[in-house]
Amino acid sequence: MSRPQPDPQRARGLVIAVSGPPGSGKTTVAKALAQRLGLRYVSIGQLFRELAQKLGKDLVQLSKIAERDHSIDRQLDELARREAEKGGVVIDGHISAWIVRDLADLCVGIVAPLHIRVKRIADRDGRPIEEVERETRIREESEARRFREIYGIDVTDPTVFDVVVNSAFYSPDQIVEIVLKALELKLSHKQTTY
Repeated sequence: MSRPQPDPQRARGLVIAVSGPPGSGKTTVAKALAQRLGLRYVSIGQLFRELAQKLGKDLVQLSKIAERDHSIDRQLDELARREAEKGGVVIDGHISAWIVRDLADLCVGIVAPLHIRVKRIADRDGRPIEEVERETRIREESEARRFREIYGIDVTDPTVFDVVVNSAFYSPDQIVEIVLKALELKLSHKQTTY
């Protein structure tokens, strides 16, 4: 009987991808997971925001530019893949689960109804709800078009995720516990399939 082969993903350290729409709570959950597991944290959304600021644009303006210039998304998504290849990381991004699926130990989807997400963003940024809702809808439509055109990704398809949690019903701490249990179950399943 041959010995089980070591999992190359285990050798480089855990890779967890946390995806979801704006205001879903993915960043809060991703940061908490990274801290809890002692992993690095990388936010593709933060890199996009930093690029917008550097260019003197808001998120809607940069999203519109990215619709015409796919190199913006490709560059950020390539960075996500490089970070995943290094291992020992939680990657937070709207489509990080699709981008690093083949490298991830666990892909997590965080969702919430639009009205809850809009309120969270408005409260966080101190902006009017109507303005945030308009901007969020425009950004999400832009991203859905871009990701379909660039990668053939349907952001409404949940089958890429190992676990999907609705943050309208669970606190960030509860979501972390759910994700950690899903990770434990998935890793134990991988070990028994050799």
